[in-house]
Amino acid sequence: MTNRRQFLSRAGAATIGAAGAATLATPAIVKAQTAIKWRFQTYAGAALGEHVTKPIIDAINAAAKGELEIELYFADQIVPTGELFRALQAGTIDAVHSDDDSMASPAEVATFGGYFPLATKQILDVPVLFKQYGLADIWRSAYEKVGGVVWLSSSGQDPCHFNTKKPINTLADLQGLRLYTFPTAGRFLTQFGVVPVTIPYEDAQVAVQTGELDGMAWSGITEDYTVGWADVTDHFLTNNISGAWIGSFFVNEKKWAELPEHLKKLVLAAIEAGNNYRDQWYWGGEAKLRAEGTKLKLTSIPAAEWQPVEEAAKVFWKEIAEQGETAAKVVKIFEDYNAIINKAGPPYVNG
Repeated sequence: MTNRRQFLSRAGAATIGAAGAATLATPAIVKAQTAIKWRFQTYAGAALGEHVTKPIIDAINAAAKGELEIELYFADQIVPTGELFRALQAGTIDAVHSDDDSMASPAEVATFGGYFPLATKQILDVPVLFKQYGLADIWRSAYEKVGGVVWLSSSGQDPCHFNTKKPINTLADLQGLRLYTFPTAGRFLTQFGVVPVTIPYEDAQVAVQTGELDGMAWSGITEDYTVGWADVTDHFLTNNISGAWIGSFFVNEKKWAELPEHLKKLVLAAIEAGNNYRDQWYWGGEAKLRAEGTKLKLTSIPAAEWQPVEEAAKVFWKEIAEQGETAAKVVKIFEDYNAIINKAGPPYVNG
């Protein structure tokens, strides 16, 4: 009986030990944490947002596999575009795609977002300026000073042309035109008789139909066709006041700090891929629609007559540079870069 008890005791201990070993060897089953949820608003309306913002959000949502879920809102759906910065800083919105200028950013670089007059010649100038000429460091530092908002990335988009009801063949034709445009671009254009009009993005098309607007100085021809503006205006001026829109992705500082590192990398990778997509979408669209588009008639102001606009831009730059040290740094970078591409010649500038 004693031997039997010892045997059973030893057998039980062995069984418990084996069970414990099996438990240790079995991979732990970790329940998925509750998804991190962001509300994201873009400056773009729904039609344009399909190309400039939605591909990035879709990519993040797919790759995050439920860890991060971003709900996308288009222009003015949560707050008006002019209140985007304040809403982002307050946490009403978690992330934003916009230019600094139209979202009323208080950062020192805000004037340069959107369309800074004649600072760029084409879409690729923007990533070059940010990645090779130091604008990324300046933008990052500017938003650190403001606080509450983190700047993530900037990239270029389309040039800023005029699409209007009546043709523009001379500078005099700009007199009295009521145009939907960006704050800084509008400020620059007033000296040529343009009347800048600020209205919600989605109201611009109807405003042309009702006569409240004469057109837009907001985009290139790709957007004109994509969002329907080519359906309500008749003419497209090939001269532009800026070669590329400077727009950025921003996130609420607290939300970004709470995001795990692997998700931060995912978000940044998706933004970079989206930047590359927009490069080719706009660049190809601008050429194809000028060459084959049937809705807008192209007009041009001769180079000699357009020269005062270019000279006025230089004066405007100097005025902006006087606003402070940061503004002076940015203007100096624009001056240095333009000196280089002008010296390089085609294809960096027109021959």
